Amino acid sequence: MDEKILSLRMERQHFLKKADEAEYISLYRDTQPGQNVYWHGFGEPPVLSFRAGFDDMAFNRKRQLDRRLVKGRFAGGNLGWIMAEDMELFASLYRKPLADPTPVQSEILTLIENAGPLNIQQLKEETGLLVKQVTPILHRLQEAFLVYEDQYDGEWDRGWYRFSEMFPEADTARYTKVEALKILLQRFAYRMVWFDAAMAKAFYRVPEKEIRRAVEELTAEGALVPRASGYLLKSDAALLKDYVAKDYNGVYAVHRNDFLFKAQEPMLKQMVKSLTEELAYDCEPLQYLLIDGRFRGASVGHFRYGPYDLNDIVCNLPEAESRREEILDAVLAVNPGGEPRRFMGKEL
Repeated sequence: MDEKILSLRMERQHFLKKADEAEYISLYRDTQPGQNVYWHGFGEPPVLSFRAGFDDMAFNRKRQLDRRLVKGRFAGGNLGWIMAEDMELFASLYRKPLADPTPVQSEILTLIENAGPLNIQQLKEETGLLVKQVTPILHRLQEAFLVYEDQYDGEWDRGWYRFSEMFPEADTARYTKVEALKILLQRFAYRMVWFDAAMAKAFYRVPEKEIRRAVEELTAEGALVPRASGYLLKSDAALLKDYVAKDYNGVYAVHRNDFLFKAQEPMLKQMVKSLTEELAYDCEPLQYLLIDGRFRGASVGHFRYGPYDLNDIVCNLPEAESRREEILDAVLAVNPGGEPRRFMGKEL
């Protein structure tokens, strides 16, 4: 990748200069839906690891409490957190209408509409259904933006509301899917600087044909310009002509819900597969190594509650051995209590 593009990406991701609160809110908006730390972060607020100049978990916990960050099912039906003012935008893109609800779906929706908010235990008692039967029905109603799960804190006992009760002004069909994508892709382009359709598809989890249509319209309108099988904002194409790449060296062990990882997930999974396919021990990727702005490997092993099994650290960096301590420090920083067993296949 062009060094100027990579430098500007790291700058806009706030790896070069940590974000203050105003910069963080802007960054969060452009990288929505936000997610918590993969595996160990369940129930915790979303974070943008390594990017904030303050405790962004506490900051986002307060935003949840104030209902400025709200929960929903977005990319591929996955849970995520968006800023409340963007609910119409994301609902327009991800809503799966429920044209022909089943009798049980209708029963639960009617209960919530007439007697909500209700938690899952209350719905179980009212319907006689098991929790494992109620839960997928709620998820489907959530995907249709008919109900809302009010997770404003870390407690398990969460109420389910009528969506319209929590968002009375929201028009879930305000935009067409392509219109919503055109707005989101410009934000995505600003933070990635350069992207291609595969990256947008990996992050937003929408069909590539819809992404290509949105990109074609943005290109025809002059908002995007083609570059090396991908796209830049037109304003960035002009900016990069005189932009001077900044020196950037650093190692981060990035979790699997991170924005940069999700945007490149298929390619990164393939990269780590090629580095681990001959290994005889557990080698599931735990974190991915962002080295000098590029993903160059991963810590691999086995997820578990408590310290993970850090079986190896694999890397395709030619000078990996000379940076071993720096890489080990980055891995240990996000694996408290962990103990890497190998580095590049060699016992430690």
